[in-house]
Amino acid sequence: MSRVHDAIAAARAAGRGAFVGYLPLGYPDLQTSIDAAVALAEAGADVLELGPPYSDPVMDGPVIQEATQAALAAGFRLRDTFTAVREIAARVDVPILVMTYWNPVLQYGVDRYADELVAAGGAGLITPDITPDAAAEWIAASERTGLDRVFLAAPTSTDERLATIARASTGFVYTVSTMGITGERAELDAAARTLVARLREHGVENACVGIGISTPDQVAGVVEYADGAIVGTALVRALRDGGIDGLAAEARALAAGTARASK
Repeated sequence: MSRVHDAIAAARAAGRGAFVGYLPLGYPDLQTSIDAAVALAEAGADVLELGPPYSDPVMDGPVIQEATQAALAAGFRLRDTFTAVREIAARVDVPILVMTYWNPVLQYGVDRYADELVAAGGAGLITPDITPDAAAEWIAASERTGLDRVFLAAPTSTDERLATIARASTGFVYTVSTMGITGERAELDAAARTLVARLREHGVENACVGIGISTPDQVAGVVEYADGAIVGTALVRALRDGGIDGLAAEARALAAGTARASK
């Protein structure tokens, strides 16, 4: 099984849902983003989701866009991804997924990217803008290297598409709670609960819900029916406003929301 699968299973065995924490790489600078990811892991994240900044972040909300634009302006380069993953992996024993748009991987070379991610100690990729039917080269590279491949499922996905996503994904399926871009929302769509149930019907063991989750109460609500909660914007805002100490405090509060009520 995969390292990501094992991390989610360990959380389940401890009576918790998994806490997947997202941060952009290179924000506010490369070294601080590395230290922030380490602090996030030490504060309770079960899986790290790290996003190399990209010039056309179609899925990202304003807080994350602001951070990634700052990282690009500060001179972040794609190769810095592997530098960051290598240092973070040397400091914490938490699986690291890179959340990347597909074009940078394609331009770098799919096999080269996979090989360098493995060498750095990474666990896999989350690929928000490529579907399994268009990802044959990545699927082959991930099978060769043992990297996890996390595809996205949306409330609008057909049953046929969900079946394809279920077959192709490893680690977990990134279950989109609502249509639209990332960000905090006062209420999560009930569509997420329905989507997780549909994924279960297609044999998905691990479904983690993201988009709009920003409070411990929302995390607690999600892990009642899903295997993990993915938080991004709230963590990026905490880093922006309170530095690494503020980030760590926010992460500890969110991690506390993963405990499941005993039945």
